[in-house]
Parts: sequence; structure tokens; C-alpha cells
Amino acid sequence: MRLAQAAQGAARVASTYAERAEVHRSLAPEVVTALLNAGFARHFVPAASGGRAGQEDPGAEGGSFAALLPAVGALGAVCPSTAWCASIMAGLARMAAFLPEEGRKRVWQDGPDVVVVGSVIPSGRARSTEDGWLLSGKWPYVSAVAHSDWALVLGLVEQPDGSTERRIFALPRAAYRMEQTWSDIGMRGTGSDTLVAEDVFVPASDTFLAEDLMAGRAPTPAAQCHTVPLAMVNGLFFTLPMWGAARGALTEWSALTAKRLGAARPGGPGPGRSFYEETLARSSGEIDAAELLLSRVAAVADSGADVTPSEVARSQRDCALAADLLVGAVERLFRSAGTAGHSEHAPLQRMWRDVHSAAGHVVLQFGPAAAAYAQQVLRSAS
Repeated sequence: MRLAQAAQGAARVASTYAERAEVHRSLAPEVVTALLNAGFARHFVPAASGGRAGQEDPGAEGGSFAALLPAVGALGAVCPSTAWCASIMAGLARMAAFLPEEGRKRVWQDGPDVVVVGSVIPSGRARSTEDGWLLSGKWPYVSAVAHSDWALVLGLVEQPDGSTERRIFALPRAAYRMEQTWSDIGMRGTGSDTLVAEDVFVPASDTFLAEDLMAGRAPTPAAQCHTVPLAMVNGLFFTLPMWGAARGALTEWSALTAKRLGAARPGGPGPGRSFYEETLARSSGEIDAAELLLSRVAAVADSGADVTPSEVARSQRDCALAADLLVGAVERLFRSAGTAGHSEHAPLQRMWRDVHSAAGHVVLQFGPAAAAYAQQVLRSAS
């Protein structure tokens, strides 16, 4: 079954538990199971480890970034927190494919449906031992950590010459604990709490250089999805849940507006019909424009061609621009919905909060993305 089709079933489960996720600030176990059954965790897992990436079947979509669009979008339309966790689940499994062979075998020893979470914030320190490293640190904002089986975290290793080496360390669930620190007003259900490791021994097989991930240098033989630089696709994993949420907001707004216009009296108070028509057209157009931008990012990543620095910079710009478009569209819908859409029980206000919260992610800030893009364009023009 294709990921998008399977995601429809997971979306029905997510919709049922969406309010529970808000209250408990974490996904329900039933939702996590639905995501695993749909195939999000195994989507980027190498075929050699039982996953879908690099399958020989030419019709297989495993490892395709384009396949994530409709799948994550379907979840985001009913529960953005679920969409966020599904996207992260897929993205972190892709990162785990950069581990040495022995480490990959350990992560997926029981099969490819493993929840891998993590953070590339350099919040850890590691010191080398005879056959590995001892790692300590606190990594905030680790989404779905309560449901995790493994975690990938970035630690800094001081070299004899005084320089610092950045490494990604894979930790099994028994090696770390969680502190409940997630208090954001949006994306409440993601459970993005703090992961804590204290003098954890990490064998050499369970770590790799962060620069290999950044450059897309996965161990050979590598599927196409594992040869893409992180900056090329990182924004995609965070913007797709926003796109799904915006589509859900449009659906909710349209239902509220149709009911309002149906009950409106000619000459009555409030904006006229043209106001709602313009809001609908402009907001839906911005959501469609964001989809086109994100589709191009995915298409380039899936193309199999060597990605150029200019394409990486453009993808960063496209994801940040898409995030801005989606925030603007949802903001307009929310403002024009009136008090009916602002009720704490209305899905629209949840979509509004979630989109704003997601847009705060560091990789979706337009300023840095614009600077990187402009540098590439101006350098080629000189």
C-alpha cells in the first residue's frame, strides 16, 4: 500500500485523538501505532534493513520525498501535531541510515518500524575512550521522545589540537531519560520534551560524523534519499505539517463561512459576500503556491542528479517562503472566521496556533535563507 493511501487510515485515528493530544501534550499510543502501520518509520530505512529506501522495484516509492507530501498533508489537515511527529519519524530514520553497518543492524534488529527521534542541536559533550565515547548532554525540543525506541543526538568532541569535532550519536531508549519541558502554545501534541543523557557509553559503531549527514555522504551502497545534503530537505520535514494544517484550516473555515452566508440576511451586519470570496481565493491560492514550492524541493531531491549549492540554497528559500505563505493564509482565515472559529473547541484555532508554532522553527526563518540564496545568485552573477 502506498504511503499516501495508508496515511488516510492513520489520519482517521489521529482525528479521533487530536483533542487528547492537546490535553496530554503527547500523541496517544494508538496514534503512534497507526503511524508505524502506515509506514512512516520505514519510509527512508534502507532496503537491506527491511525498509523501503533503495528497493529494486521501479514502481516503489520508498525513500521518495515527493511521497511525503500527500501523506503528511493528510495528517496535518486533521492533527498537525501528528503530522509533525510522522514527518520527524521519517526524517530521523533517514539520518540513522548514515550509521556504520553494525550500528544500522542494531537500530533495526527487530525490524524497520522503529521510532527514531533526535536533535542536531550541539547540546552534548563527548570524550573518547578506548573503544567508543562517553556522552552527556541535554537536548530540548525532541518531538515524540516519549514514544521513542532510539535517539540521534549531536555531541561535540574536543580534539587534541583544540578543535571540535561534531558527531551524531545513536542511543537506545534505555540510555536516556526524558524531562517534561514542552509548554508551547501550539503543536502541543508533539511532546517535544527534553532528552537527557549522562555519561552514556556509545560504541564506535553507533556514531558518525555530522559533516557526513550535512553533505549527504551515507555509507555505500546508498539509496538516492541518503545522498542528499541535509540542508536540501531539512525544511521540508517541518513545512509539510504546516501545509497540511493550512489545508485543514481552509476546510474548517469554508464550512463555517458557508453556514454563515447561508444564514445571512440581505443588508444585515457584517462583511458582504465579496469579502469572504476574496479571503477564500487569496488564502487557497497561497496554500497552493506553497505546495508548488515544496513539490519542487522534493522533485529536485528525488531527481538522482548531484545537487548543486545553488539548488540547496533555493530549497532553503522555498521552504522558508512556503512557511511565510502558509502563516499568512491561515492568519487571514482565522481573523475573518469570527468568534465561531476562535472557540477553544474549534479546530480552526488549533490549526492557527500550530502553524504559528511550527513557523518558529529555526530552519524556517526567511532572513538566513534569503541571505544564503542571495549569496549563491550574486556569486554566480559576478
